[in-house]
Amino acid sequence: MSNNLVRLALFEPDIPQNTGTLLRLAACLGVSVDVVAPCGFVWGGKHMRRAGMDYLEHVDVIHHINWQSFSDAPTTTRRVLLTTKSAVSYTEFAFQAGDTLLLGSESAGVPEHVHNSVEVSVTVPMRVGQRSLNLATAAAMILGEALRQLDAFPKGDQ
Repeated sequence: MSNNLVRLALFEPDIPQNTGTLLRLAACLGVSVDVVAPCGFVWGGKHMRRAGMDYLEHVDVIHHINWQSFSDAPTTTRRVLLTTKSAVSYTEFAFQAGDTLLLGSESAGVPEHVHNSVEVSVTVPMRVGQRSLNLATAAAMILGEALRQLDAFPKGDQ
């Protein structure tokens, strides 16, 4: 069961192992996931299943055929883009109930029109000269902070 205080949205993911890892993370933390197609792999393929293991059946996933479908979906949530192109550190950002954390594809991030359509973007501060963290690692860090701020980690009975 999802807490619906925070969601993850995966924009055109292209590495099945990262997607499986993120779905496993979402299952364990009770977070729903939106997947914006197209994906760069066969959904539910062996690499994704291996990374997600038997957790995949315990996560709420909504599939969107494209960005327009995701954008047009009725929502009252704020979309927070996780990107290396933001000047706002996730540790200094005030997350709100209902936020959707939007992750770009591993190879290309998000196109400019998507970047321009979100309300806010955040980044993980890194050492100078380093390009980026693994997508699932960055997502776990930022999702953890959002859940901490909202006191939304699952309790022992969930």
